[in-house]
Amino acid sequence: MDDERTPLPDRVRAGVAEVASRAELVHIDEAALDRLAASIDPSPPTPFPEERWEGGVEDRTTGVVAWNAVNFGSGWFPHVVKLPGHSGARTMGARWQQRCRQAGVPTAAWLAEVTVEQVAEVFHQPLDGEVRGLLDAFTAAWRELGAHLLDHHGGSAVAMVSAADGHGSVLAAELGALPCWDDRHRLDDLEVPLYKRAQIVVSNLAGALADDELARFDDLATLTAFADNLVPHVLKVAGVLVVDPGLEARIEREELLTSGERGEVELRAVAVHVVELLVERLRSAGHDDVTAATIDHRLWQQGQAPAVKARPRHRCRCTYY
Repeated sequence: MDDERTPLPDRVRAGVAEVASRAELVHIDEAALDRLAASIDPSPPTPFPEERWEGGVEDRTTGVVAWNAVNFGSGWFPHVVKLPGHSGARTMGARWQQRCRQAGVPTAAWLAEVTVEQVAEVFHQPLDGEVRGLLDAFTAAWRELGAHLLDHHGGSAVAMVSAADGHGSVLAAELGALPCWDDRHRLDDLEVPLYKRAQIVVSNLAGALADDELARFDDLATLTAFADNLVPHVLKVAGVLVVDPGLEARIEREELLTSGERGEVELRAVAVHVVELLVERLRSAGHDDVTAATIDHRLWQQGQAPAVKARPRHRCRCTYY
């Protein structure tokens, strides 16, 4: 297949299937997979408060795109100052929503010139200590997005989404080409495209703009799961993912994995493939409308359960998740 002509989600789907077929450190327990398929609710879950967007179309569009530009940081989250009862990811999402409600959604020009001090203020985080690396990464990601919108879309996130002409894969490919979003990795001779944030922004826009034509993407159902560290953890706790003892020991002692190392790529990629297998089973059982994005959302919310959060998950410091 010619990658330039193959839609981004299809490239991800093919890549993760190949990783699953040659994986050395992460394997699938088929019996556990069948049990999970029989027990999971295939309907879309109720969004958390920080997943609900307010305002007009322009505010919601800019808010969603700007949020997903910094929708990463799991390797730093143990050090983040959290809101009561919130994970690191939910804390950052809630702080962004709070900023948008109180001070308005920022412009592309603001994003392009944002300082690390402003980023720290938005997310209510200290500038010193372990979290500084995350704040610096957020600053670079927002500057990159702001410059892209100014250079190519007149400073308008709405114009960028509109230019995709109803094709979520086109929008995902445009964002995925930006360095902070370019979520591709090597596994031996294989290029593995994962593109977690480039795809989830499409899903988030469809939800936030359900009342508007702008984000009624005709290929929404083709999105894959969004490769992070929580969905693999939920699948591991459920017994679906079986992890090499050496890799598991590193995770248990909370050792940071390196972005692109075999175990880290296999955890993310095989989890995405498992969601594809879950979708196949659910559709065969009569749930024709189920999508990978819905199953991903279900699993991600299950990951907020105290029993799941009590066990260490893999951590990696990068801009991908």
